[in-house]
Amino acid sequence: MFLTYLRRELRRRRKAALVVASGLALGIALVIVVTSVSAGMGRAQDKVLQSLYGLGTDMTVTKAAAPAGSGSERPRFRFDAQDDDSGGEQSSDRVMVQGFQTLAASTVGRVDAQSGVADAVGGLSLQVVKVSGAFTRGRFEQGESGGGQGGGRGGVQPSPQGRVEGGGADFDVNSYSVYGADVTKPSLGPLTSSKITSGRTFRTSETNAKVAVADAAYAKEKKLKAGSTVTVKSTEFTVVGIATADSGDAAANLYIPLKQAQTLADAKDKVTTIYVEATDSQRIDTVKSEIGKNVPGTTVTTSADLADTVSGSLSTASSLAASVGTWLSVVVLVAAFLVAGLLTSSAVSRRVREFGTLKALGWTSGRVTRQVVGEAVVNGLVGGALGIALGLAGAYAVTAVSPTLQAQLGGGGGGEGFRGGFGGPGRAAATKTLDVALTAPVALTTIALAVGLAVTGGLIAGAFGGWRASRLRPADALRRVE
Repeated sequence: MFLTYLRRELRRRRKAALVVASGLALGIALVIVVTSVSAGMGRAQDKVLQSLYGLGTDMTVTKAAAPAGSGSERPRFRFDAQDDDSGGEQSSDRVMVQGFQTLAASTVGRVDAQSGVADAVGGLSLQVVKVSGAFTRGRFEQGESGGGQGGGRGGVQPSPQGRVEGGGADFDVNSYSVYGADVTKPSLGPLTSSKITSGRTFRTSETNAKVAVADAAYAKEKKLKAGSTVTVKSTEFTVVGIATADSGDAAANLYIPLKQAQTLADAKDKVTTIYVEATDSQRIDTVKSEIGKNVPGTTVTTSADLADTVSGSLSTASSLAASVGTWLSVVVLVAAFLVAGLLTSSAVSRRVREFGTLKALGWTSGRVTRQVVGEAVVNGLVGGALGIALGLAGAYAVTAVSPTLQAQLGGGGGGEGFRGGFGGPGRAAATKTLDVALTAPVALTTIALAVGLAVTGGLIAGAFGGWRASRLRPADALRRVE
């Protein structure tokens, strides 16, 4: 009897049922879209952060660079003068530790031994400045002042990249970054944020081999491929692979074994960054505190610290989705629940004669209430189905369009520890802008939430209608007839 009456009433009151279901559907669809977009923004931010420090890294350990003017010098270049007619070509490389003060390689073992640390690996960030060209009428020298002289006439100021002519000098300046990777632990560190698209990665046995992996963008610029050779400070390396960054820029232009990097920079048994993987993501803050206490003088930076320094449209949109979007969803849902309840109560009021007659025929108030609640729950489930369909369509539309958001990294609040600390040779204080495509993945938990909201909406509407129905008396039917 219950199901028969329910089916008949829903057919007879299709328009009213559709209005109630549509209100619930709108609120549920909005919840699905906001939840999915928020999840997509979380993925985008994780992708941005992983491009900085590599997969699997939960925190890094570094030591702040020495303050400016504390004895650090700019690279010094000396070239022998050539006759004007000789056309002699000369070059000079300077390899510098970039971004941070070095740490003893033994520090990696100390960090690895800390409670809560699953693995730790050290890396060395370098910057190479190469000056090559013909120098005439005297000596060219670029030292602490950063200026150059040629034959005592006209200063020459070399830039990090480009060609300079003047003062008896005609030369090219080329600057690029090199990262010394511990090849025995390939699953940790900034190289993991790139995918080998040609050739191969390092073998664990190549701890001191003269091999290199080149970033795809740098390889394209320099026309490098697997099997090519590159020379760094008179040392020739064979390019064994080309790596393409998963997002944004790569951590370095060239990757070489750590021991080779230490040799080039005259930094034996030194590292600039220690990449740490925690045993449990819930213990990251505790591990950070323990490392800070047990390895004094260092800065421990977690991915959460780094996320706070990400700005740009990605950060703005994420904040809006987390605050405005969430509250908007709550407001719309509450409004939908209230409207559904009021409409159901109003519908019951219009059915006074019907329910009064049923009570006169022997229906109890409980039976009438159950009938009204059953109808409301079905309306809620119909609204849930419509809402899920609309929500999935909205999420699919966002993913199909894939709007581009920008994430600004470093500079400002990030300070010098930003880029170098999490994966970054050579970009310690620079502001970097990355473009990230937004998606809206829909999880099964989101669908389950939508079903729960649909049932909740139906129960709330049923509670309104049931309360109104329970107050009806058989005499109400007679009054309505009059």
